[in-house]
Amino acid sequence: MSSNIKLFSPGPVEVSEKTFQAFRKPMIGHRGNDFKKLYASVQPGLQQLFHTQRPVYISTSSAWGIMEGALRNLVKGKVLNCMTGAFSDKWNDVAKRCGYEAEKLQVEWGNPITPELLRARLSKGDIDVVTLIHNETSTGCMNPIKELTDVLKEFPEVLLIVDTVSSFSVLPVPMDELGIDVMLTGSQKALALPPGMALFSVSEKAMKRASEIKGRGYYFDFLEFQKNHEGDMTPSTPVISHIFALQSKLEDIASEGLVNRYARHAATNSLVHDWVKARGWEFFAPEGYRSVSLTCVKNNKGSDVAAWIGRLKSKHSCIIDGGYGKIKGETFRISNMGDETKETISELLTWLDDTFEG
Repeated sequence: MSSNIKLFSPGPVEVSEKTFQAFRKPMIGHRGNDFKKLYASVQPGLQQLFHTQRPVYISTSSAWGIMEGALRNLVKGKVLNCMTGAFSDKWNDVAKRCGYEAEKLQVEWGNPITPELLRARLSKGDIDVVTLIHNETSTGCMNPIKELTDVLKEFPEVLLIVDTVSSFSVLPVPMDELGIDVMLTGSQKALALPPGMALFSVSEKAMKRASEIKGRGYYFDFLEFQKNHEGDMTPSTPVISHIFALQSKLEDIASEGLVNRYARHAATNSLVHDWVKARGWEFFAPEGYRSVSLTCVKNNKGSDVAAWIGRLKSKHSCIIDGGYGKIKGETFRISNMGDETKETISELLTWLDDTFEG
């Protein structure tokens, strides 16, 4: 059943009744034929969403497990962390805690990494892995993935790990075409599933690199994932109920059609952008680099955002997000990802107007 307070925050997002019902399917053994059939059934849909011919692996973890695991599988020397907000900044901290030599490619929060900036650093050499968050959820800024992957193609010895947690299935991110070496996402954003599962795919080049790395550990060892994948299995106990729900969600996506899904997200995002402009708010991210799945709005009116959200919750039983990290209160974020429609977003915007006090 749906929660009493509807979530328009950028993850976790609202989960549909159909999806919750899928979680209630009878439990099955995770080392038998029933699970093998379940695992195999979601592969075609996942490969379509990843735009890849490579296997898509299922991890019982948040996306951060794969973000750390990818470092353990791929880093030989120095990792370059593209840092544009709270989550991409954290990746640098994670790399250092894992004992790697990690360098910052830092821009001011809200701004994108530019191809020129990335090329200038890679041209100096000594980098073997780059981490990039496609859509920085904390700031609502979307990095220019095509232009950045074009730069990486000039440096074939450098591997690219891309977090698509808040852009996955919102717009096409063609892994194979772009040459992404590890592409990862989580369950709780645009897929509109509860938190607790990560999905990722690994290029052939990255898998070869992993085979040369010692100390990969076990839980996130890419080679273990591949070995088990060949038997329609996972290395460790899978989140079976999540996979039932994923199967249901992939059915929904196939029914809607990817083109229509992408268009729906673009349309609902445009509604929010039009509201921002019409009400005299300002965007945190610059034009041309704004997220399609959420909108980060500058609190240029100096409003008490927390109190506003409190009124919204009390009167209309829903919430938005009051900003993240060091820009909490200075911004607020409105999500349009997942199952939201023009009707639900329009209703939210009416409620925001209704509860706003200057």
